This record gives sequence, structure tokens and C-alpha cells, in this order.
Amino acid sequence: MKFALLNPRWTFDGGIYFGCREPHLPLEYGYARALLERDGHEVLLVDAQLHDLPLEEVAGRVSAFAPDRLVITTAPSYLFWRCAPPELRVPQETLRALAGVPGLRIVVGPHASTTPAATLRKLGADVAVLGECEDILPKLASRQSDWPAINSIACAMGGEVRVQGEPHQCDLSALPALHWPAADVGRHHHHHHRFDAEPLAPGAEMELSRGCPYHCTFCAKDNFRDDYRKRPLPVILEEVDGFVAQGVEYIYFIDEIFLPNTPLLEALVERPVRFGLQTRIDLWTPAMLDLLGQAGCVSIEAGVESITVEGRNLLDKASRLTTEQLADRLIHAKRSVPFVQANLLESGADDPADVEAWRRHLQQFGVWANKPVPMFPYPGSPGYTRRWGAPDDRAWERAIDFYLGQFQAFSDIQEARPRPLSELELHNADTH
Repeated sequence: MKFALLNPRWTFDGGIYFGCREPHLPLEYGYARALLERDGHEVLLVDAQLHDLPLEEVAGRVSAFAPDRLVITTAPSYLFWRCAPPELRVPQETLRALAGVPGLRIVVGPHASTTPAATLRKLGADVAVLGECEDILPKLASRQSDWPAINSIACAMGGEVRVQGEPHQCDLSALPALHWPAADVGRHHHHHHRFDAEPLAPGAEMELSRGCPYHCTFCAKDNFRDDYRKRPLPVILEEVDGFVAQGVEYIYFIDEIFLPNTPLLEALVERPVRFGLQTRIDLWTPAMLDLLGQAGCVSIEAGVESITVEGRNLLDKASRLTTEQLADRLIHAKRSVPFVQANLLESGADDPADVEAWRRHLQQFGVWANKPVPMFPYPGSPGYTRRWGAPDDRAWERAIDFYLGQFQAFSDIQEARPRPLSELELHNADTH
């Protein structure tokens, strides 16, 4: 069977999007392609974002392939499932351009996982995968009449949506090391969250783990990415070595918290690659931070979120360290890692003057702390559920309306005041 895996050419005008806007490797498609090809299926991966493909080119490539199954994602790479664009405009426009292409439509991503019925309706798709999709997609090669036996999907049948099972979590230890085509790696000029040097060679992204053992209110993890799972060290090193052989000089390690891992760091010391990561600084000792720098880390994004115990408690961001100890640990990290950032969110409990004083204190030692960012209540986050209950078909609309009504100032990465979903999404978007 023929599967077309489609990553659209993403645009974010008028929307709320806190992720990076540069192209990133579509990790979920990399795994899915490997699993599908292992089962004997033919796979076309069209990464319209990385290759900057206009809709006409995308339609031409997919049409020539004549897929039996056409898969589209609702977020730019698994890296950004946790902070996806709320609107489905780009997938809608892409599927509309593919209206004449045969094949059943399969949608994957955070919207499919959290609000499957609304997502199927807006995209005119046949089936949505709930949760992580890599090892569900091969099951959808079966006849539609067999789909009622498949868990973790939602099917559009007879004008209604039938949800089957709970969001899926992959056995991460069973997923292979990814090997990307040289043409894709060669075009990957972006070094995600790197600020110490200009790129001289390609960058890349890869996963070390999925999920998180913590339950911060702002994190969209309830319907996927919940249980913490690590990739085996030999698989990680095989993937790293593959990138090094392709000339990659920097890798961003996708890991919710990047727990201290002595065997991994000692193995990276021996490899000619730099890397960046996100972590909780309170999990690290000074000695482990020194080893992190020796291993090649050049960028740390540390989730602090609030400078007070009260603020961290509101966010369920329990910390092993006091605010002063967190600052000391960040400053220590900066001695061996060129760029260290402390992420702050608008908790409502911190005095703005105290926040500015804390930021200035860190900046004296070269540590960057951003101005607190207003929190968006992502459907699927504990914060959303506490306020409104389980997400329904209007969850994304409700979250945006609340956000626009609650805040007058927004993140500095927003180019203008965001617009409601009713202005961003297409209507009557049935595409086939």
C-alpha cells in the first residue's frame, strides 16, 4: 500500500504560536516511514516546510504518487505538539489543494488527539489518530471495515465520529534510530535554540525521551506525552553518529526535562558535535552541569516559570531548590555552557519589580531570563481541564477567546494581536 506523509509549508500569520518558525525534522514521520517500509509499504514523505514547496508543487508530487493513504499533521514536527498553532488553517488549505488526489485522509497531531471530532470535521478527513501515531499508521493499511478493531483512532462514518480507545503511547524502546536523506539534512540550516555561534554546517533534531513525570498546569500533555519513556542509549548513539557522518555540527535534543545521564554525557564527550536541550535546572548538581558542558552542550533552556514558591505552586511546578538556589545553579551552568536561559511564565503571583530585579541579577552573570510570557490554556493541559473540564469540540475556540480576553499584552514573539479561530480557519473545508 502507498502512504503519503505530508508536512505542510507552515505559516503563522495572525495566530498564537510559541514554537520556533524555522523548519525542523518531522520526527513522527521519520519513525512512521521506517515502520511502514518495514511492513512492505511504499512511502512518500513530502516535507513542504523544509523544502519550501508551494501548494502546487505539493499537489503535483502527491498526485503523481497516487497514495492509498494521505497523512497530514496538525503541528510542525513532534517537537511542537505541546505548543501547536491552535488554528487548522494550514492543514485545511493544504488538503483543499489536494482535493483531486485519491486516498483516504488520515490526520495526526495534537488536535486529532485532543479534539478528534472537531478536527475531522474541519479537515474533512476520514480518520484521526489519537496520541502518538507511528505504530498506529501501519494498522490503518487494513480495510476500513477492519478499523473498528483498531484502538486509539476516531473514524468519521455516516456523518458521525466514533472514538475508539484512549490516546496511544508508543513503546519508545521499539522505535528505530532515524536516518534522514542527505538532501533533507543538507537543507537543515537551522540550529534550534542556539545562540553562541553562527551555523557553519547543518543542524538537526532528535529525541532522547518522550513524556514527563511532572504535571505542570501549563503543559499540554494529558492526551499524549504523559508517561515518561527513554530511548535506549545504543539507539541514541546510532542516530547521533549518523548525523555526525552527514556533517551535522549541532543537534537539539528533544526531551521534556533532559534528566542527568552520566553514560550518555560521557559518550557525547567523545563525539564531535554540539547540542542544545531543555531541562529543569533543579535536577542538576554542579558536577553534572560541568560534565554537561564537557559533553558539548552549548544551549540550555531551563524551565523556572516563577520566581516565587507561591507562583510555582500555582503552576504545579514543585522545585527542589529555592529561587536563590535556582539562580546559583543557572549561574554555575553558564560557566561551562555558552548560552543559558531561564524561562518565566506569567503566574499572577510574582511582583513585576521583583521579576525585573531577578532578571537583572542573572544578566550580570550572562544568564538570560525572558520577560514572563502569558500562558495559553492549551486543550489537553491540566490548566485547561481545571478551568473547563475535559476538552470538547469547541476547546480551541474557548481557549483562544479566554486568552484574548484575559491579556492585552502578549509574548514578544507574537507579531501582532492574535485573531480568533473564526477569522483564521476556513469554513466548509470538506476536501474530498
